Parts: sequence; structure tokens; C-alpha cells
Amino acid sequence: MPYLTGISLYPIKSLDPMAATEATVLASGGLRHDRELALFDEEGKFVNGKRSPLVHGLCAAFDPAIGALCLEIRATGRACHFYLPDDQSVLNAWLGDYFGKPITLRRNTEGGFPDDLNAPGPTVISTATLEEVASWFPGLSVESARVRFRANLEIGGVPPFWEDQLFGEADGVVPFQIGDVTLHGVNPCQRCVVPPRDPQTGEAIPDFSPIFRARREETLPAWATRSRFNHFYRLAVNTRIPAAEAGEILRVGDEVHLTPGP
Repeated sequence: MPYLTGISLYPIKSLDPMAATEATVLASGGLRHDRELALFDEEGKFVNGKRSPLVHGLCAAFDPAIGALCLEIRATGRACHFYLPDDQSVLNAWLGDYFGKPITLRRNTEGGFPDDLNAPGPTVISTATLEEVASWFPGLSVESARVRFRANLEIGGVPPFWEDQLFGEADGVVPFQIGDVTLHGVNPCQRCVVPPRDPQTGEAIPDFSPIFRARREETLPAWATRSRFNHFYRLAVNTRIPAAEAGEILRVGDEVHLTPGP
């Protein structure tokens, strides 16, 4: 029986995950505290691993209950502690010194800062998928693959790429149930330049993308809708959660079921 084996929230977009045993659904369809904070430059653009390798040099821990934020520079071990919102200006100055340009940390508790505005729900992947992908690259651990691909919900008790049945043709969604929560699978998630890089050092695995594409095509399961793969640098599933599910809670251990279409 498929079940929810792990929940990962990313309180600060592009920075470290926070493991959770449960997560509350927001009216936006996202999860509370996921991508709740984000770094922005002077042009109002995200400061993330796609645009700045310096992101990999930061280690972050955030306690949303009290607004406590710890940022550590990996290379030096220098750590600084802040409390939001009181230390906002001091924090922005610290970030500006680190990145060498003005940076602002913004917070959105209502919907966070999702990557895909068309599918702002949690991303879904299976443990077996992470194990399979890790096996394609010598020395890559499952935990490193988990952090590189940054999915929110991890499904156990299923074969590799089981989640590829959670999306269909482009004009529809695939409903499924995790515990008491209904989710709609939308599309396979397009990956960026970040997964090839070590999350801590920024060092990239040579030829990661072409190897990944080739192996992904070779292992694409029969239940996947092949037409959704205009290229094979895609992994995990983007979702939406209906507004009626706001306030519902996803819990580790919840069973996962496919449900009839809407």
C-alpha cells in the first residue's frame, strides 16, 4: 500500500529543508511554512541556486513559531542569529554583505513563493525513484538526491517512478488522496541547473543532465503519459490542492490512493 513516508518543507526558498511529521494545507494549495521566505535582489528577482552559486554556501535553520532564523556560512562556520520581523533590517544588511549586493528577505505566510504558479501545491516523489536516480551516478547518495530534487512529499511502498501516473494529458489533472486530503496531479516537474550541484559545495556532477535525460527515457514506465515529456529532464510531480482542502493536515504514515476523476 502506498503511504506518505516523509514530508520536507523548505521555509526559505532555495535553502535547507525542514523535516516534518505533518503539514497543514493553505488556501493557496501550498503547505504552511513551505517557501514562506525568499531572497530578492534590487530588481525584485529571486536570489536562488539558479542565479547565484553563493546560495550553496549558506546553511539555514528557521523556527517559524518564534521567527528565529540562523544563517551560517559553510566555508567559515560563521553563524548569525536573527528574529523576524524585529531584525529584518539587520538581516538584510548581513545578506547584502554576503552576496555583495542589496538583498531583501520577504515573507508570505498566506501562500509562500512557489516555483510553479499554475501548480503551487506540494511536489511528490517516491523513495524508490530517488534510489533509482542515485544509482545512475557513482557516489551519489539517496539523501543527496533527496536534497537536490527538493520534493515536499515522499511516497513509500511503491516502485520507481510510481508518481508518473499522477499526471495525464495537458488539459486534465489526476486526483489522488493522501489521508483525508485530495490533491490533483498536474505535470512532471521540469528540473533546472540545481540538481547536478552538491547542495553544500556547489560542485557539479559532470554530464549530469545528458546522463539523466538518457536514463529517464530508458526507464520511463508504461503508466506515464509520454506526451508530457517534451524532454526527459523531468522528475517528481507538480500538484494543486483544491481550496476546499484548506486547513486539512497531511501526516507521515497516511495512505495514498488514486481516486476517480473530477
